[in-house]
Amino acid sequence: MSSGPPPADGSGGVFLGMPAVPPRPPHGTGNLRGDRSFPRAARDALADEQLRRNLARATRTIRGKRLAVTGELPDWERLREAGAAIKADTMNRLPELLEELERKVTERGGTVHWARDGVEANEIVTRLVEATGSDEVIKVKSMATQETGLNEHLESRGIAAHETDLAELIVQLAGDRPSHILVPAIHRNREEIRDIFRAAIPGVDPGLDAVPAHLAAAARAHLREKFMTVPVAVSGANFGIAETGTLSVVESEGNGRMCLTLPRTLITVMGIEKVLPRYRDLEVFLQLLPRSSTGERMNPYTSLWTGVTPGDGPEEFHLVLLDNGRTAALADRIGREALHCIRCSACLNVCPVYERTGGHSYGSTYPGPIGAVLTPQLAGMDVTKDDPNSSLPYASSLCGACFDACPVKIDIPSLLVELRHQHTERAGPTAEKLAMKAAAAVMRRPGLFAAAQKAAAPLRLAAGRDQVISRLPPPFDGWTDSRDLPAPPRRTFRSWMASEEGAAALRAAAEEGRRTRGGHDDEEER
Repeated sequence: MSSGPPPADGSGGVFLGMPAVPPRPPHGTGNLRGDRSFPRAARDALADEQLRRNLARATRTIRGKRLAVTGELPDWERLREAGAAIKADTMNRLPELLEELERKVTERGGTVHWARDGVEANEIVTRLVEATGSDEVIKVKSMATQETGLNEHLESRGIAAHETDLAELIVQLAGDRPSHILVPAIHRNREEIRDIFRAAIPGVDPGLDAVPAHLAAAARAHLREKFMTVPVAVSGANFGIAETGTLSVVESEGNGRMCLTLPRTLITVMGIEKVLPRYRDLEVFLQLLPRSSTGERMNPYTSLWTGVTPGDGPEEFHLVLLDNGRTAALADRIGREALHCIRCSACLNVCPVYERTGGHSYGSTYPGPIGAVLTPQLAGMDVTKDDPNSSLPYASSLCGACFDACPVKIDIPSLLVELRHQHTERAGPTAEKLAMKAAAAVMRRPGLFAAAQKAAAPLRLAAGRDQVISRLPPPFDGWTDSRDLPAPPRRTFRSWMASEEGAAALRAAAEEGRRTRGGHDDEEER
């Protein structure tokens, strides 16, 4: 036995310390935090009438298609339950499933890299691209690389990244940012897209019109050269199968398949929560995802690949497993449910807040209800004073439409309430907290409560004809900024009960109750 000083805790054993909170992405990196709070950003969006028309038209169309195709399935709710159960099992066994995925990918000739955050992921991808000697990459839509800011990082190192998903291409050519999980250019209409193509695509017909088929043809001609000449592709992944090491991308255009098959080197960046335990789990998710996202019965293109196959597809495959705050979310007993998300965007399309404000108001790669939950979980919401992410849990009416639409039954409203609770607990003393404590103290004391009711009577003078107070003085004006306050009644319920009128009404109600019970008793005897 070794001898030495006793442990600091005096227990006689070895003190290993308290478990550390898992790290989140370094502040100021990637695209998980805007520069303005949601309310401030939303005001600008609400003032843009064209944006609101574009969003309303698009979300209404997708909602209708989704309801039609989900209504066809008699077992839709059982599919949702199965998806939720698979995701819960995955989160409970995530470390072992990721190790199994790494082992299977390696066995099939791929190379697995682990990235603690977006900075590491960007460096890994850049190093791999530079090793090929290429100064260009083609990309199939990847929210993980949007999250880390990969395109901007590659550009800083002299490497051009070409988006090949049509909506992503529109956003990139416009110098814009995505505003929707599934349809990044949902905030643009056909005429705006035509103008973007005319200005940004080299050699495009200056007479290009806004007919969708003509716009698609212009994009196809622009991308075809890239597909045939660029030797490196970067992709995301909808699912990674631990059992086989298989990766999957689902898309609607076929551009993704060109990226996955033509280049010599394929680099896939996948969030660690995207893993699934078994190959047969795809049976559930390939029914849930297309119906919930595009309102289709199945995806036009579902690409699956496992490692490297000599003579078929890329000669070199790299998988970058991205944490970037996901372990921190996993450590939250309640908030970890947000990691179940399969990025279908169904919650955005039914959200009345998103429909009016659009995705840019959220300041993050992940907009809408799930973004309001996932972004604070990944990047934190109290990193700095007045952190913009701290406003995201309040960007919801808590109507519950997102929960009803979610294909894996994420209880987004409850998660938003929990994040509001966490933010309030960390905020320290505030005027609101002091006001709530004072109200609780008054309500616990009947005499004090009655006195407070009397003291509130003069507030009636501030009410309008509708007996509503629309503006309170500071520091209470925060309440009336977003809601009306009913004026105090002329007579309180307590004073009414103590009056002869109240006593008479109670006696009459008691007599009516006796007569009613007596009538029921007579019927039972008969």
